Formats: sequence, C-alpha cells, structure tokens
Amino acid sequence: MKIPRLLQAVLVLAGVYLGFIFVFNYVLDAVIPSSLLAMYMFFVAAGVFMVFTHDEEQTRELVAPIKALVEDPSRRVWRNIVFVIVPLAAGVGTYQQMQPSFEAPLELRTIHPAPPTTAEIFSKRVNLLELENPFRELEKEDPDAFRELVNEGAAIYIQNCQFCHGDKLDGSGPYAAGLNPTPLNFQDVGTIAQLQESYLFWRIATGGPGLPKEAAPWISSMPVWQNFLTEDEIWKVILFLYDYTGHRPRSWEQE
Repeated sequence: MKIPRLLQAVLVLAGVYLGFIFVFNYVLDAVIPSSLLAMYMFFVAAGVFMVFTHDEEQTRELVAPIKALVEDPSRRVWRNIVFVIVPLAAGVGTYQQMQPSFEAPLELRTIHPAPPTTAEIFSKRVNLLELENPFRELEKEDPDAFRELVNEGAAIYIQNCQFCHGDKLDGSGPYAAGLNPTPLNFQDVGTIAQLQESYLFWRIATGGPGLPKEAAPWISSMPVWQNFLTEDEIWKVILFLYDYTGHRPRSWEQE
C-alpha cells in the first residue's frame, strides 16, 4: 500500500527530530538547546518541503489530503475537529514556551560573566581587582557593630530584593515566577560562594544593563541599584547575603 505523500513528509520530519534527540542524548551525551533544535528543524522542514514539491504532480499529491479536508463536505466533522485541535495545540505549546522555569539555564548559571577590570560605579571609576567591602574587617574587630550592619543589610534586602530573590534567598520570591530566567538562588554553592564581594558589588550596582557585551547574551532582570541605593547600603546587603546563607566570600588570595 502506497504511503500518502503528506504522511511521508511527516514521517521524515518526525524521524529526523527523534534522530537529533537520540544522537545528542545517547551518543554525544549532551543536551541540545531548544533554540538550536528549532533552528535545525526549520532547515530540515524547508529541505523536505523543497524535495516533496519539486514538480507540480508531487505538489498536488502532497496537498491533496489537505485540500480534501478543507473542501470535501463529507469530511466536515473531521475538518471541525482538526480546526479545533490545531489552534489549541499551538496555544498550549506557546504557553509552555513562555512559562518561566525555576530550572537555572545552563549557559547562564554555570558560568558567571567575567567582570571588567574597572567599572563606572556611583559616578567614579572603580578598580574591581582592588575593591573590598569596607565593613568586612569589623567581623573580627567589632562583632557587635558587624552584627548591626548585617541587620541593616537584612532590612534593605527585605525592602528591595526579597520580591525576586525570596525571603529565604533561594530565588523564589513572589515576583520570581514572572521573570525569565528566574532570579539566582543564593543558597546554591555555585552562586555567591564562588564569587568575590567586589563582584557582587559590581553586579548589584550596575544590574542587568551593566553586563559585558562581548559575552552576550547575558540575560538579567536586575535593576541598576546604584540608582536607588547608596554604596554603604549595597555593601550591607552583601554582608547579609553571606551571613544568612553561611557562605564565605571568595578572595583573590584563595585563587
């Protein structure tokens, strides 16, 4: 029995799609980004369309089932079913694609963007290699004063940051579900535990717009907090982040 031309095209596309998934997941042991897979399938679909419509006869054979479904009165029930299912499937697929995920994107979360050596922060050029938290030394010299600064940082965090990063600093604040990608989980040992305090100061102060262009696309919804907070307030928030999570800031000496 001859397989309809349209079904042949569908089977070829399905076979190529499954082939990509098998090769990447089981042969190469790698994860193929959905955007890259969509690009591959676009070119495959274009190639299949050109092959299956290389002359008028083949084109008529390819579109015959579609034409019959649309024009044949005896297929009214099937036509109505298809016209309902296809838009619904497209809507569900679009909705799922737009839903923010709490899974950290691999390309954005496993490797932090390298900071510049210097940056324009609070209207002055700052050397990030030499920048230190001015309050960190109080942790040993004056624990009571240090604890007061941590508490002040906690208050600033709750007022400004917990809406996205959460009251437990786990990236699940009330606004987190509306952001894509979702905010960082500071409890994860792969985030602030791997960074210097100067790095956090740069990221918080300059926000998403301050990310380096050469490593684009770095996606971030972080506001430019130097427009809303003072230098001391940012440093206090950083003290709180490390104190609450139990992490220690990385230092250049340890590297």
